[in-house]
Amino acid sequence: MAGSLRCFWQLPPLLRYSALGIVRSSPQASQNVWGPVLNDCSQSRVWQMLQVRHLAAKKAKGKGQTRVNINAALVEDIISLEEVNKEMQAVVEALKEDFGKNVNIRTNAGALDQVIVTTKDGKFPLNQLGQLTLKSPQLILVNMSSFPESTAAAIKAIRESGMDLNPEADGPIIRVPVPKVTREHREKLTTLAKQLTNKAKESLRRVRVKAVGQTKKAKSTVSEDTIRLIEKQIQQMMDDTSAEMDKLLAVKTKELLG
Repeated sequence: MAGSLRCFWQLPPLLRYSALGIVRSSPQASQNVWGPVLNDCSQSRVWQMLQVRHLAAKKAKGKGQTRVNINAALVEDIISLEEVNKEMQAVVEALKEDFGKNVNIRTNAGALDQVIVTTKDGKFPLNQLGQLTLKSPQLILVNMSSFPESTAAAIKAIRESGMDLNPEADGPIIRVPVPKVTREHREKLTTLAKQLTNKAKESLRRVRVKAVGQTKKAKSTVSEDTIRLIEKQIQQMMDDTSAEMDKLLAVKTKELLG
């Protein structure tokens, strides 16, 4: 018994607390589990059993499936789940930016705000070079009086913005006729939104593949059960992020088609 206790206190604090939790919750189970382990003082064996038990204890049942919620601190030596989440959220933010730039109904001057103009001094958003005004629902004016030398570059940027606009110069003023928004145009924008979403999901899958590949590198040092739980967590994170993208697409589709 004394030898078993010595083995127990050799464990790192986190593992001791996990073991105590198991003992308190089920004395009979703890005797079956810890008896042979403590007898041979195998720390690696204890670590694998504790780690998998602790991760599995984080499972929570969802609708028709079992979800996992791994404590990131327990697997930080294998992979940073926080970094994986950041990479996935960066894909979501990029999709939002694409929607804002390329999938909108041009009914206000703000639609041109982030058109990037390339000048001899560098690249600048159009709204930093000119004053944008909505003259009417079918006409946007860009006053380039502060930077008249960039007027030609601004016209080129508007034409190449992907918004199907044909600007015209009137001295330092750029006149941007806005075509009437037809049902056909709205449907084209909806199709573009779907394409951008699918492209973003491809990027999301690449993040997942990279994360799973990194996890598999630890197979020689941790149990297969632990690897499977981490992979399931990564897949779950990807599924949740993909669902978030679907919601963004649904909102954008409703905005475009009404």
